[in-house]
Amino acid sequence: MRRPGCLPVSPQTRHLLFRLVSAQVCVHACMTGFRMAAPLMALREGESAVAAGVLLALFALSQVFLSLPAGRFVDRHGLHRPMALAVVVAVSGGMAATAWPVYGVLCLTALTCGAASGLALIALQRQAGMLASDATELRQVFSWLALGPSVSNFFGPFAAGVVIDLYGFRAAYGMLGVLPLLGWLVMRHVAVPHAVPKTDAVAVPSPWSLVRQVQFRRLLLINWLLASCWDVHTFLVPVIGHELAFSATAIGTILGAFAVAATVVRLLIPSVAARLNEAHVVAGAMVSTAVLFAVYPLLSSPWGMGTLSVLLGFALGAVQPMIMSTLHQITPHHQHGQALALRAMAINGSSVLMPMLFGTVGAVVGASWVFWTVGACVGLGARLAWRHMGPATGHNPHTGQPVHADNSHRSPPDARD
Repeated sequence: MRRPGCLPVSPQTRHLLFRLVSAQVCVHACMTGFRMAAPLMALREGESAVAAGVLLALFALSQVFLSLPAGRFVDRHGLHRPMALAVVVAVSGGMAATAWPVYGVLCLTALTCGAASGLALIALQRQAGMLASDATELRQVFSWLALGPSVSNFFGPFAAGVVIDLYGFRAAYGMLGVLPLLGWLVMRHVAVPHAVPKTDAVAVPSPWSLVRQVQFRRLLLINWLLASCWDVHTFLVPVIGHELAFSATAIGTILGAFAVAATVVRLLIPSVAARLNEAHVVAGAMVSTAVLFAVYPLLSSPWGMGTLSVLLGFALGAVQPMIMSTLHQITPHHQHGQALALRAMAINGSSVLMPMLFGTVGAVVGASWVFWTVGACVGLGARLAWRHMGPATGHNPHTGQPVHADNSHRSPPDARD
């Protein structure tokens, strides 16, 4: 029988997973740091708020258009070559901003850092999925990997802010530009197990063959609905807080409480992964989000909104490991990179377009109705998750052979589910 625990039992797997998470933190923190520092410098140099908004959107826009080529590249070359390319691109963008800290160069840096972060994320997520031997380990692996963005979303902006206050923007840009190199040093000599044979990589089908699969389309729809909830919360909480005359500290604390709760639930999932079911967790999160969104606009105190923010963080924070586990079970191993790329396109496209839509609709009918409308859509989508993310036939991440999606109950120690 497989020994229970909160980490995969293989020491090699633990070692590699730690290095993957560390590399992800370094590359992603470079992007999140620039995402805070570059618009701030643009505003301090006299650029308009619109110009700062365009600069901010470029971080996600590059990933929308480059995700599919990145996915195919990762499927062909595995982990190390895509990571090396991501590091070179990120460092180049960071050093360009350090040498020429002007608006046009910052726009180029936003594109390069966004593209590098997207490529690295796809490569690392694909490799992480290959570390697992069954559905339980998939949940564990992706719960730990999901901690990477949580850490880098805090560390990147925090470190950049400290260096800016002490030494200025150029020093901060130089520090951020070096971070991806540290990530490369962490994982460049790691032996990667379960590499895709070259014979498999030659005949990789089109990514649109995945879109033609009903189960994959449903998973993307569910993921898009839940990603929209993140965007709604991040965008509209400051709007409602401003309407209620909350202080900036109160608004930041509400959003920070959400991030902390999402991190905590991802720390808890690995220890109970064997008792979880993807469909139950995602459907429960969608129903919970619908209820919380229905109540959110009715509150008028920072404490009440902060409490709901924590509950929402617990609900939405549990979703990504379940989505990633399901994705790796329903797609063939030689198309994992493409599947991750399509998911990244959907999420980043949402991050570019949805805030503009929310702002337009909110200005016409009010922020409350945006919460209620998105909450209703997510609540209705819970039935889709319950019915179509449960036991189903998927693909083994190593062999490509059909497997049962909910196979955590199987006990043979050498089974490759």
